[in-house]
Amino acid sequence: MTEIITSPHNPLIKMVSCLTQKKYRQQTGLFVAEGIRLAEELAAAGWPVEACILSASAEQNPRAQDLVRSVSSRTRVVKVSDDIFQKMADTEQPQGILLVARSRQYQLTDLITRTKAFLLVLDNVQDPGNIGALIRTGDAAGCSGVILTVGCADIYSTKVVRASMGSIFHLPVLQGITPEDVIQYCRQQDILLAATSLEQSTVYWNTDLSGSLALVFGNEGNGVSQRLLDESLLKVHIPLLGKAESLNVSSAAAVILYDAVRQRYAGL
Repeated sequence: MTEIITSPHNPLIKMVSCLTQKKYRQQTGLFVAEGIRLAEELAAAGWPVEACILSASAEQNPRAQDLVRSVSSRTRVVKVSDDIFQKMADTEQPQGILLVARSRQYQLTDLITRTKAFLLVLDNVQDPGNIGALIRTGDAAGCSGVILTVGCADIYSTKVVRASMGSIFHLPVLQGITPEDVIQYCRQQDILLAATSLEQSTVYWNTDLSGSLALVFGNEGNGVSQRLLDESLLKVHIPLLGKAESLNVSSAAAVILYDAVRQRYAGL
């Protein structure tokens, strides 16, 4: 049954507004997936949903109606005015529907597979849009997981979730992992740690990326941290043949990840 909330001071409305801040997401373990596509992806992936909130104008949207039916048996459904929804929304032109969901806290042991590991490691990447795009690229390339080291932007910020286009719901994404833990995990699981670097590195297409692999991409300004560089048995780079001095980190990741995909599927 749909609840109707008319006050912007209702505890649920105030809580959703607070979830734009990292400290409240950490305190509650909750985050927001706003927009019909993100909400559909989250619900279809089976993530725990705490509330479904839709605006009065979105109530007639057939996709919104289907989404409400799909989650109504496991969460509360709330209708609010368009004005109240606008105050909660993180987008300028909201679609009138959002899900409040519980975050998942994956561990490194969740990444263990019977097949060859294929991990994307983000080292101190701070731009939320880049992180979301990188998660999306890792998902598209078939990565078995994404690891974010300490210092990266929060994966449950609305910008990261939105930029991932729902990919964050499809594969394990870990955050707050120390470089030392990444190194130890790769040693224990016999995973090749490969970092991107412009110094003392090999052109990516001249390297073997077909085995168990963890590809490390670094901070937008400073690159991969020295600790991870020192422990990487392979260092690769993308040659820049024009006048550009660098590639966006998400573009660089797409290039190298898909060469690894090509090598893994060669001959199949």
